[in-house]
Amino acid sequence: MPSERVATAMLLVRGTAGGTGLTGTLYEPGEEPPSYRGAPDEGAPYVWVCDSFYEVESGGQAQTVGDRELRVAFESPMPRGFETREAALSAAREHVRTQFVRLGVDADAVEVSVLQPEEA
Repeated sequence: MPSERVATAMLLVRGTAGGTGLTGTLYEPGEEPPSYRGAPDEGAPYVWVCDSFYEVESGGQAQTVGDRELRVAFESPMPRGFETREAALSAAREHVRTQFVRLGVDADAVEVSVLQPEEA
């Protein structure tokens, strides 16, 4: 018999640096995370979903980060499941910082905040 999930609200994890931002969603127990190819097992109580991106020389989308114009290509979001809230939030913070590092931003320059959707 499946375990009953306790209802809580999803969280948004937002990183900002160089005048731009990236926000992902942490689905907590009781929330329905998206289901598509690559989604984690239904048994994961916490599911993190966020875009990944990297700089490209041509194509992609134009983006300004700080005083730099660059081209960014996006990868399909890869949901990740976690057993604890702490592990999920730690991975979410690291993921957001990593995306900015991929664009040449120092990880320490990325401000990360955790918000309820109504605060966003």
